[in-house]
Amino acid sequence: MTDEREVVIVRWPGQDSSSGDGLAGLLAAYHLRTEAEKGEPVGDVDGLPLRYRAEISDPGVAFVGDVVLVALSGGAAVGCVVVTAPVGGRSEIKRLWTDPGFRGRGIASGLLRAALAHAAEGGVSRVRLSVWEWRVGAIGLYERFGFVVVESWDGRDQLVCMECAV
Repeated sequence: MTDEREVVIVRWPGQDSSSGDGLAGLLAAYHLRTEAEKGEPVGDVDGLPLRYRAEISDPGVAFVGDVVLVALSGGAAVGCVVVTAPVGGRSEIKRLWTDPGFRGRGIASGLLRAALAHAAEGGVSRVRLSVWEWRVGAIGLYERFGFVVVESWDGRDQLVCMECAV
């Protein structure tokens, strides 16, 4: 018998307050992995830049006005994505992350699908995102959802900017 649990995607904060701790853990893992991939590894959350520590310690304040979606498996947070509040008919996808132990189960696709649906329901016509060029799997996922590379709005080296119509 397998222990395949159904994954549900909920808006955070939800009625289950335990997902808040799980969200903080997902954000911490995301930022720690990103810093390591950039060649700037840090030992723990305390070594992260202040803006990232703020997201982890209080996502409700860091993402005020935005929508945070969390994928839950058996009540545990296993993935997350942030959809920014619309500005000029456009929203941005941020922090798409799946716990490495849960990858390959369609969680990132489910989160991205839910994020795009949320944006469309909110009247957004275009969604953009940025992704590090070495995250080839993520870029492939975004392309499957209709994202295309566009001129960068961010000056950081090795960052790919993408956009799609919703």
